[in-house]
Amino acid sequence: CAKRAGGGEDLEALDLADESGWRAVHGDVFRAPRQLSLLAAGVGTGCQLALLGLVVILLSMLGNYFEERGTVLTAFIVCYALTSFVSGYVSGSLYAREDGRRWIPTMLLTAGLFPGICFCIALTLNIIAICYHSLAAVPFGYIVAVILLWAFISFPLCLVGTVIGRNWNSVADNPCRVKRIPSPVPHRAWYLRPLVISLAGGLLPFGSVFIELYFVYTSFWAYKVYYVYGLLLLVLLILIIVTMSVTIVGTYALLNSENYHWHWTSFGMSASTAFYVALYSIHYFVFKTKMTGLMQTCFYVGYTAMFCLGLALTCGAVGYIAAARFVRVIYRNVKCD
Repeated sequence: CAKRAGGGEDLEALDLADESGWRAVHGDVFRAPRQLSLLAAGVGTGCQLALLGLVVILLSMLGNYFEERGTVLTAFIVCYALTSFVSGYVSGSLYAREDGRRWIPTMLLTAGLFPGICFCIALTLNIIAICYHSLAAVPFGYIVAVILLWAFISFPLCLVGTVIGRNWNSVADNPCRVKRIPSPVPHRAWYLRPLVISLAGGLLPFGSVFIELYFVYTSFWAYKVYYVYGLLLLVLLILIIVTMSVTIVGTYALLNSENYHWHWTSFGMSASTAFYVALYSIHYFVFKTKMTGLMQTCFYVGYTAMFCLGLALTCGAVGYIAAARFVRVIYRNVKCD
C-alpha cells in the first residue's frame, strides 16, 4: 500500500509538472488586481457609458429631436444622470467579488471619475470662452443646474446601485482557489508583454469605426446635422463585438505565456482604441479643419479629450467583462486542487 501511495504521489507530481501555459497559473489567475478601486470604477462607468450610447442613439432614431445643435449634449447629460445606477451596481459588485473592503471610496470614485474630469475640462474651456467674450460660454445658471443634477440624481443612484450590487451580486464563484504566495511571472518575448498586447489590441476596433468617425467629426466640427443614426448604431454594435473578440484572444495569449495579470491588460487592450482615435483626431485637426488660434485649438483638444476618455472607459469595460467571462469558462473545466 505504501508503494502504491508513493506511486500515486509520483504520478500526481508528474501531472503537475506537465502543466504549462494557461493551466499553470490556475492558482493565481483569480488573484485580486492592483488598484482594484480604480478598475472597478472604470468598468462600472464604462458599462454606464455603453448603455448611455445605445439609449441616446435609439432616441435619435425615433424622430428629429436632435436637429438643433446642443440637444444631443443635453440629452447625454440627463441620461447619464438617470443611468448612474448601472455604474454603481457594476462597480460595487465587482469590488465585492474581489473581496474589497473600502467600498465607500470606490463608490465616490465611481460617481465622480468621468463627470469630474469632464467638468474640469468644460470649466476650463468656459473660462477661456469668457476671456474671449465668445458666445460659446455657458451661463452660470446652466453650470449650477448640471451640478445639482449630479448631486441629487446621479450620485444617489450610484450609491443605491453600489449597495444593491454589494449585497446581491457579491459572490466570487471562482472555479479555482487562489494561492497564498503569488507565483513568479516568467520572462517572455517582447510581443507577449502586457503593454505591447494592450497597444496592439486597439488596432482592430479602431479599424472598424474610423470611417464612420470621419463623418461624426465632420458633423460636429463642420456644423452639419448628422442623420444616419441607424448606421451609427450598427457601427457601435460592430465595435462592441470586435472589442470583445480581440480582448478574448489577447487575454488567452497572455495567460498562455503564464502571465496571470490579465485584469488591467484586458482593460487596457480594449481601451487603447481611444489612443488611436486620439491620433486620428490630431490628423483630422491638422489636415481636415481650418481652426486657428488658442480658443479654437483648446475647444478641439478639450472636446476630443472628453470623447476619448469616454470611449476608453466604454471599450475597456466591454473588453474586461468579456475577458472575465472567458477566464471563468476555461478554468471551470480545469481540475483545481
